[in-house]
Amino acid sequence: MDIYFKRLPHAGDNPAPSYESSSAAGMDIRAALDEDVTLKPGERKLVPTGFQMALPDGCEAQVRPRSGLAIKHGISLLNAPGTIDADYRGEVKVIVINHGEEPYTIRHGDRIAQLVVSRIIQMQPQEAEKLEETERGEGGFGSTGK
Repeated sequence: MDIYFKRLPHAGDNPAPSYESSSAAGMDIRAALDEDVTLKPGERKLVPTGFQMALPDGCEAQVRPRSGLAIKHGISLLNAPGTIDADYRGEVKVIVINHGEEPYTIRHGDRIAQLVVSRIIQMQPQEAEKLEETERGEGGFGSTGK
């Protein structure tokens, strides 16, 4: 199955999103910046990637944080995972937040997130007056004790 990426002028020499190892689940995506962006602790910014994409119908792309940025610098993504629908054709942008204790600078070409593509199933919503009972019932938020 193919996914198509369109390079925008500000992508510069950034490669298209790509898998960095043969068994990687996510494609690394990079910042496409005219100038560095520094995030103070607690600050968030929308970071462009310089690419648009076309997913096959029946698929979605999820934008997820990179574990190395999270553990080393406290850098993560808001609304993670962010969902990109198959019919979206705008530029992929990433909402980056600094949960760390020090300012963090993002430069053009830095790998800022990963993109995981998966199949989706669209369900047919139906309203019901009663739902099937289960052993768990309404228990949530740690109610299973596990």
